[in-house]
Amino acid sequence: MANRAYNFNAGPAALPLDVLKTAQEQFVEYENSGMSLMEMSHRGAIYEKVHYEADSLLRELLGIPSGYKVLFIQGGASTQFAMVPMNLLRPGQTAAYVSTGSWATKAIQEAKLFGETAIAASSEADKFMRIPAFSELNYASDAAYLHLTSNETIEGTQWAEYPDTGSVPLVGDMSSDILCRPVDVSKFGLIYAGAQKNLGPSGVTIVIIREDLIRKPEIAGVPTMLRYETHAKADSLYNTPPTFAIYMVGEVLRWVKSQGGAAAIQKLNTEKANLLYNLIDGSDGFYRGCAMQGSRSIMNVTFRLGSEELEKQFAKESEQQGFVGLKGHRSVGGLRASIYNAVPIESVRALAEFMKEFRQRNG
Repeated sequence: MANRAYNFNAGPAALPLDVLKTAQEQFVEYENSGMSLMEMSHRGAIYEKVHYEADSLLRELLGIPSGYKVLFIQGGASTQFAMVPMNLLRPGQTAAYVSTGSWATKAIQEAKLFGETAIAASSEADKFMRIPAFSELNYASDAAYLHLTSNETIEGTQWAEYPDTGSVPLVGDMSSDILCRPVDVSKFGLIYAGAQKNLGPSGVTIVIIREDLIRKPEIAGVPTMLRYETHAKADSLYNTPPTFAIYMVGEVLRWVKSQGGAAAIQKLNTEKANLLYNLIDGSDGFYRGCAMQGSRSIMNVTFRLGSEELEKQFAKESEQQGFVGLKGHRSVGGLRASIYNAVPIESVRALAEFMKEFRQRNG
């Protein structure tokens, strides 16, 4: 399709073209049923097959070990900011958080509504432009959990590896980098991810939770729908789930498998990121990367130019050339290329060429 935009949106973000075409073909009538999947009962055999296949594919692609439940929940990662402390924080315990940027800050603010929180490490003094070292982590051995934000989309930082937290459950917000690379799920007590960056459209959030952490909340008055126990017991079918979003997640997972799985996706993502970072680093200061070396994200490449006027000019000219979503988040300014799994390398090459030409004209 010649008129497809170069989509660098931060989320909702690019979806694989093959997946969109499959969805288009199956949209009006799904598998000779005489109706769209969106019109069907979530209790029927056709939808249940879609539902459990998505669960199975995610388990396969992430290598999720036995003893974990996969849940499909609504409300986005922002609801998980509340559900995690509601379900895992017990009276007398403290929830530990690593403060790495805008999304970690939101998770911390939400947790404070439900109990004691502690900052295990923070990179705020460095304007959140780095990920703290493991040696900086400081939390109680009886903490309810340690929470980290795997990838900060706004600042453009990402954990290269995850800490071993022993008996303290590790909770990971992987909304913006799930399945961008292989991950050892057994290191985590709980992983959550809004789908709209790497897994599908907005409307469904994936939760991967160790079964021993699924229990009746000890905080009083937790609503039925905000208990992991409710969704786990009903296989995420307690109420009507976002059926079409889950179908799309299943199709995206099929696409990831067809690309060679998480390891092959990581190789391509690293190649895309290096195209941009090498160009930025080799521009004699015309472009300046925001995140510190060693903390740079392979999902969100953040950079600045010499002045805000030049950045506005870059954003305007790039839009005229068919590039979408390159303005930095309004809270930090600058520029940002979000290069999630479904962003084709051809789009990144085109952006690199535009950046070279822009520098030649304005450097």
